[in-house]
Amino acid sequence: MRGRWVAGAAAVGVLAAGGGFVLAVDDEPAVRHEAVRIEVVDGPEDDQKVTLDATFYKPAGVEKAPAVMLAHGFGGSKDSQAGAARKLARRGYAVLTWSARGFGRSEGRIALNSPDYEVKDTRQLIDWLAGRPEVRLDAEGDPRVGMAGPSYGGAISLLTAAYDGRVDAIVPSITWHDLSQSLLPDGVFKKLWAGLFFTGESDGSTACGRFLPSICEMYQEVAQTGRPTDEARDLLRQSSPATAPPVRAPMLLIQGQSDSLFPLEEADRNARAAKGPVSVVWYQGGHDGGEPETERLTGLTTDWFDHYLKGEKDVALPPYFTVTRAGGVDSRNGRQSVVAATADKYPGLESAARELPLEGGEQTVQNPAGGVPASISALPGLGALSSLGSLGGGLSLDMAGQNASFTTGPLDASLRVTGSPALRVRTDREAVLFAKLYDVSPDGKATLARRLAAPVKVDGERDVVLPALDYEFSRGHRLRVVLSTTDYGFAGPAEPLTYKISAVSGLSVPSVDDLSAPVQRPPLWVWIAPSAALAAAIALLARGRHRRDDFDEESAAVPLRIEGLTKTYRNGYKAVDDLSFRVEKGQVLGLLGPNGAGKTTSLRMLMGLIHPDGGEIRIFGHRVVPGAPVLARLGSFVEGPGFLPHLSGRDNLELYWRATGRPAGDSHLEEALEVAALTDEALARPVRTYSQGMRQRLAIAQAMLGLPDLLVLDEPTNGLDPPQIRQMREVLVRYAGTGRTVIVSSHLLSEVEQTCDHVVVMARGRKVADGPVTEIVGGRGLEDVFLEIIGSRA
Repeated sequence: MRGRWVAGAAAVGVLAAGGGFVLAVDDEPAVRHEAVRIEVVDGPEDDQKVTLDATFYKPAGVEKAPAVMLAHGFGGSKDSQAGAARKLARRGYAVLTWSARGFGRSEGRIALNSPDYEVKDTRQLIDWLAGRPEVRLDAEGDPRVGMAGPSYGGAISLLTAAYDGRVDAIVPSITWHDLSQSLLPDGVFKKLWAGLFFTGESDGSTACGRFLPSICEMYQEVAQTGRPTDEARDLLRQSSPATAPPVRAPMLLIQGQSDSLFPLEEADRNARAAKGPVSVVWYQGGHDGGEPETERLTGLTTDWFDHYLKGEKDVALPPYFTVTRAGGVDSRNGRQSVVAATADKYPGLESAARELPLEGGEQTVQNPAGGVPASISALPGLGALSSLGSLGGGLSLDMAGQNASFTTGPLDASLRVTGSPALRVRTDREAVLFAKLYDVSPDGKATLARRLAAPVKVDGERDVVLPALDYEFSRGHRLRVVLSTTDYGFAGPAEPLTYKISAVSGLSVPSVDDLSAPVQRPPLWVWIAPSAALAAAIALLARGRHRRDDFDEESAAVPLRIEGLTKTYRNGYKAVDDLSFRVEKGQVLGLLGPNGAGKTTSLRMLMGLIHPDGGEIRIFGHRVVPGAPVLARLGSFVEGPGFLPHLSGRDNLELYWRATGRPAGDSHLEEALEVAALTDEALARPVRTYSQGMRQRLAIAQAMLGLPDLLVLDEPTNGLDPPQIRQMREVLVRYAGTGRTVIVSSHLLSEVEQTCDHVVVMARGRKVADGPVTEIVGGRGLEDVFLEIIGSRA
């Protein structure tokens, strides 16, 4: 087994931008960098001249050093890698960052890492490095060079190493092996990710104008029909390691476990195709979010380059296979720990499989006309939906009548699945299905493992391979395979169809027995805490203290009552101090105060997102705790609007409501839209075309879905011009006019004065005034009164 890794370089200061050499002003070794324009020749006939915008970082403390080329992800530029470049330069590397053709300030059109374009470009960048006096050479024209980059940058690292033997080591991360399989898996169009991939780089002249015309035309044809063509597959495969020569350079493959764009299968194919040394890392993050593990991955990368580029053989290499896993939550800081399990060989995705019997006979399912409504597994650019799990919604949804499910019996012991589960399936006709694996607890709650779905076409009988994952199923839980006819992220058949589906085998589940993780020893306080807690509980009982968490009938008609609310952070800062007030039906209450007054902390406690240290909050008589059912009567807009930009306003609202898991008829969508004054024309447009005011009104409409009895809004007029502020004021007044209650936190005193009928003023965490606006103002402007109140408490 190849040893451990060490942490990466310390964080560095930000350098000034601009051309020429610039010195970093801090106590670390000086880093000098130079902005350069490098002309390359590419194209199928080598007849296209393109200038690439690049930056060269000189190695600190040495005259000659190995070089590292850092490639950026899709939509980025050379600036995306500036911080990493400075760290490597301080470690004694010459570093080149560049904006790929079509990105940043580089010329040319995007060709998706084509061997005729981007690969020819990077090979000429290696030529350029060979001419730099700071770069160590293995031979004339052959610099000692490594490459690294995420996603789009990971693919160019693989492809350059495949076509140019001068590359000595690579670290590609969260990238593809076969781009046609990534975007057209099993012939099914991954429409949401593809839409972000292509339309996100429009230059305004055409729908995807920064691409080569042939690529743009290919995408538009597939997007319009929803059906991949042979030409589309061939074009995407040309930009893939799958069709390139095998990579012989040492390769550290890093892939994310939270990634519906380039899942773990892509790294597996890259690893099996390699002809040189390979280590594989599955980490917690990916394109769908998750823990980025920046420090760990930085350490792995620098160790890899130190060993293979600098020749430091005493540097411990990463193990051949590493899987990071979520540990427990450290109650001292609230952060979830991550542990690494390692093995001394890479096992692939089918290691040591065992078969579990499945229950569930032949089932009849429907594919709805147009594929709508669709089930939901993973979504790119999740935005506001990412918080729904904490409010009891969850992020996955299977539409009734559109899926067949097959379930194992309860497990007699915990089961760690590492790899790709599989089963054999039979259909009575050709069907497009989306296969996913659920963890079903003894109480029947089903959780979609890693929020991933694998599209598959079945016509008759075939093996269905589920998404690769590393996941532990607890004792007493069951595994459930769901085969859905629709998925929101994909384009399925538009025709209404009926299928009969049956499982003709058990579920094959792989595991890797050789994976071992270090034993985590709990700190001393873990052993002391139970005894201390028991002693405290006895003391409380002895004093006769008792706290009711149930319903308070006297407050049943009161939308909100806060009493003695207190919150102190770990650093001793008291954000909220003995706050008490109540809000009645039909009121529009303004929560006012300077920065640091405790307004946002109070709202987050109101939503059940932060637990107070003292006091209580009751909504219609029910005490607020995280996940309390009464929170369904609260609508909120606190962290700013988060929408899928390529979807229309209406689609975003419908998707949000479906993800809550509540019945469609309860959304009251049309009423919310009427109050928000959003027209059908506006709702049909993609959100990316909206003004800031339109986005704010759409966010308010989203908060109003279900017509909550209590609407909580934090700075709803941020970024709006005066006419838009007036429109927002009208929206809030109309909503309160329906007999519901609105709470607005704002720093715009004149707007609060014109919009709200009651106000609560906070300063340094305490309430300093409350009451009707007319009484507090008393004929003067609210701004004058506010400054007087705050000044008297200073």
